[in-house]
Amino acid sequence: MIYVDADACPVKAEIERVGTRHKVKIFVVSNGGIRPSQNPYVETVVVPDGPDVADMWIADRATKGDVVITGDIPLASHCVENGALVLKHNGEPLTEANIGNVLATRDLMADMRAADPFRQGGGKPFSKADRSRFLDALETTLRKAAR
Repeated sequence: MIYVDADACPVKAEIERVGTRHKVKIFVVSNGGIRPSQNPYVETVVVPDGPDVADMWIADRATKGDVVITGDIPLASHCVENGALVLKHNGEPLTEANIGNVLATRDLMADMRAADPFRQGGGKPFSKADRSRFLDALETTLRKAAR
């Protein structure tokens, strides 16, 4: 199964296309505002409003052999602990080998932003290269999950 943390996910269409080709059930999880797909492989899950409710829904279900798509690092960490394969929106895999460093970097950046109110910028914009890298990574990850 594929679990998508759908809030602010720029690659939902790509996930649906690749997941359908592999005939994999896809759960698109958000607290609303996502247009449901007519695709029989896609199930839209709307969770109640609240902090991290969508993340908890995914974390409670994703296990070994599942794929999780998220930019939320604490959610990714929990899913990696459960044995799921995790990809960020740009195709970067989050694994047991790198999740500790990614969490530490996230916490450091949060501290830096808190200390300097003028350091609030996002990151670089999502590019065609990021989208292409994501498609390649998802294809590879779904093949790995199927084994």
